[in-house]
Amino acid sequence: MPPKKYKFVLHLSLIVSVTMIGCFTPKKMSTESVPAVGDLDITRYAGTWYEIARLPHSFEKNLERVTATYTLQDDGNIEVVNRGFKSKKGEWKSIKGKAWIPDPAVPARLKVKFFWFFSSEYKVIDLDSENYTYAMVTSSSRKYLWILSRTPGINETLYTRLVRKAQDLGFDMEKLYRVQHTR
Repeated sequence: MPPKKYKFVLHLSLIVSVTMIGCFTPKKMSTESVPAVGDLDITRYAGTWYEIARLPHSFEKNLERVTATYTLQDDGNIEVVNRGFKSKKGEWKSIKGKAWIPDPAVPARLKVKFFWFFSSEYKVIDLDSENYTYAMVTSSSRKYLWILSRTPGINETLYTRLVRKAQDLGFDMEKLYRVQHTR
């Protein structure tokens, strides 16, 4: 077994490699043409959101009861805490990061960082602009999509509308995973 120092370097190299590959999103997978919502009041957006559905990816594998909590900080940044239950192990997992709005003219396009050297786009592409009860979010690639709600459930008519909209925007909705929030 390699010494801890070498394991760290190997792990870091793997993360950097995956990050570099992820930076080269093919044009057909890019969300550059997917518009962000016209306005976002980050104060109203702050708080806890329940993940209703997502496109599958490794960093949330086998997680249920997933929430994202956004807390405004005095320095203008946003603390992000993602939390989910790994039922196979019977334990909660969480990760803390930070988000910020790089261009105040486009507040629905944020940057989020969970590791000290890597940030990614966080783009709100649908939002209940009146009550902030639901949102649909993506990143810079159509491989990533989340449907969020202020409650653990969502109206099926609304859910169907959001799924159709995402499909019309080019997301592969056949892979969509519905997150469980029951014990």
